[in-house]
Amino acid sequence: MTKAFVTGADGFIGSHLCEALRDQGDEVTGLALYNSFDSFGWLNEVEGVEKVRGDVRDADQMRYLIGNRSTDIVFHLAALVSVPYSFEAPQSFIDTNVTGTLNVLLAAGHIGAKVIHTSTSEVYGSVPDKAINEDMPLAPQSPYAASKVAADALVRSFYRSYGLPAVILRPFNTYGPRQSERAVVATIIRQALDPECRRIELGNLHATRDLTYVDDMVRAFLAVAGINAYGVYNAGGGVIINVRDLGELIKALTGCDKSILSGMADRIRPEASEVVALKADATRLTKRTGWRPKVPPGEGMKRTIDWWRSRPFRKDQVYLT
Repeated sequence: MTKAFVTGADGFIGSHLCEALRDQGDEVTGLALYNSFDSFGWLNEVEGVEKVRGDVRDADQMRYLIGNRSTDIVFHLAALVSVPYSFEAPQSFIDTNVTGTLNVLLAAGHIGAKVIHTSTSEVYGSVPDKAINEDMPLAPQSPYAASKVAADALVRSFYRSYGLPAVILRPFNTYGPRQSERAVVATIIRQALDPECRRIELGNLHATRDLTYVDDMVRAFLAVAGINAYGVYNAGGGVIINVRDLGELIKALTGCDKSILSGMADRIRPEASEVVALKADATRLTKRTGWRPKVPPGEGMKRTIDWWRSRPFRKDQVYLT
């Protein structure tokens, strides 16, 4: 039985990954960030997983939690991920995403555990008119993206210097149940369904995104876990849609007739930081593992909308970031 340790297990993709690892028979430990509310985040909805609290910024704790369980493989998903707020508090992104990754690598290296490190498509910056493969230059446009470039470099250095077994996965835009309302699909759905919202306010309506349903992205994590050599792999479907068309699709699926407005002037992030075009070339991952997305966009959107319909609305929600 494989002993898997998942950082960021209380989050969107992490909680789904814990379920998938459990379902394939692994012994799973999920790390949730400590809080004073006695909550494990989305892990509260996941059974059959050992739940522990901690902080990847604490090197001693990572060595204890990972090493004390004779961990075979670490799925490192813990990170601060908000692009806009990385401009507001850049040091916190360095502390969690860079130092936190270093601590996980040190802990895994101490016992020889394999590391599946979660990167992001944001490291490539805007690449218009072409699909992005893993050999393209990295051009981060935010402190968040820069922190992930640094984290990726640490992973590579541990592989090259110590032979640490590691794989880097770069998910493109992922959507589905449990996602933060800051994400584009989630905020459109929430505003479409919320009777308190008279219109749908978004950022750049012309930006394009490559969207993959969360179940398919979890399958990508499981696929790269079976690779026994260092490598970097993109995960995305290679089909893009702009934000306006995405909004219209979700309006049609929800029966919403609200207008869609661009609120660029009210955004937190600097205008020049916008990554306006992302399209994945996941050929390397497909050739190596056979992975391809299975859930059609329309079906994935319907599943996500159904999940949002089951959630209570928050009166204090601020949608536009």
